[in-house]
Amino acid sequence: MKLIVKTFALICIYCQLSVASATEQQSGYDKNIATQQWHISLNTGLGVITNPLHGGDNLPVVLIPEVAFYGEKFFFDNGRLGYTLEESSRHIFNLITELNPETRFFVKWHPTNVFALASKNSVVFEQNQLENQQPRVKITDLDKRKWALDAGLSYHYVKDKHVFSLQVLTDITGVYDGNRAAVQWQMHETIGRLKLKPSLGVWYKSASLNTYFYGVSEQEHNSAAIEVGRSWQPYAKIDGRWPLGNNNSLRFHVAYYDYSALNESPLFEKKYSITAFIGFNHIF
Repeated sequence: MKLIVKTFALICIYCQLSVASATEQQSGYDKNIATQQWHISLNTGLGVITNPLHGGDNLPVVLIPEVAFYGEKFFFDNGRLGYTLEESSRHIFNLITELNPETRFFVKWHPTNVFALASKNSVVFEQNQLENQQPRVKITDLDKRKWALDAGLSYHYVKDKHVFSLQVLTDITGVYDGNRAAVQWQMHETIGRLKLKPSLGVWYKSASLNTYFYGVSEQEHNSAAIEVGRSWQPYAKIDGRWPLGNNNSLRFHVAYYDYSALNESPLFEKKYSITAFIGFNHIF
């Protein structure tokens, strides 16, 4: 059972690359998508999710499934389960639940092909900066971080090519007993045959969330516990598709997540994480 849960969670992590397409339906932007049937596609190519933590491995992205089903009210979209409370041409309110994505940096997975986009020594510090830093802690020295299930509300406002989104989620499994929220702008643009979806947003994360995932207990470090305060973490993404027929397209995705606000944590080797992918998409 644990293997099934972990496998499903790993798929959900990789399906974060599919958020651009998922947001279309959840925001009501795509009005022509068929309901009462499964929507399945597969992305194949080369990619990576860089791990900013000391001792953490980069996660390779080679096969990315996209699985969705939309009913009259209920929907499943790439790991997110939801229920539409109200929907109009401009406003959409949903109840949603999803696995907390922070666990992705603590997954131990050693693939045969290593995709290393950045050296662990790429960040250089002045000597006085090193002396003032917290002691470095590797994630291999920490207790296991549990999977958490979050639930809450999402709201989308659609205006022409623009989608403005707000979501508020809280831990319903009692793992970290905190909450997170996000505000996002996304644009749907077509340039010739190229379809682009740039996104800008910021995550708010509570102190209890940050402390659970990125803090250190006394037992873990044999010293005083290290707590991490609440944070505002900006991010930027761009997703692109170039059609190669009815069911195939070239696909690229680049996302930058800023973790510089978590400077109280001794776990971070880098202050950012990058997700990058390029390959082909096939719709079944």
